[in-house]
Amino acid sequence: MTSPVFEHRITAEAEHIDELGHVNNAVWVQWIQEVALAHWYSIADPDHQDDYIWVVVRHEIDYFRAVNEGETVTGRTWVGEAPKGARFDRHMEFVGEDGKVRVRARTTWAIIDKASGRPIRVPPEVVAPFLS
Repeated sequence: MTSPVFEHRITAEAEHIDELGHVNNAVWVQWIQEVALAHWYSIADPDHQDDYIWVVVRHEIDYFRAVNEGETVTGRTWVGEAPKGARFDRHMEFVGEDGKVRVRARTTWAIIDKASGRPIRVPPEVVAPFLS
């Protein structure tokens, strides 16, 4: 891992469960965003939170084990290498209380300047707290 790991716990509720009796694949995408945003808001400078927004441009998700209603997972996220232009990779894994990985993902995010509504190069001062 190239940066500190951020953790966020989530419990599967009835609305997260699909007809197969486990957390639906679409819910995992929502949880990826929830954990990523919690990480952003826990570290980013408040001025950066006001000025920028992140949007997902790519998800790669591997599903290893099901999660059932009532189970709690810990979402762990960390950033990869330094950004490339407007894009920034984030790594994610969800681990059950038994310590086994349930889902692993790599997501690519782009930073948008709220004032212009356009992507910009990731400013070094925005990324610095996530890499140290």
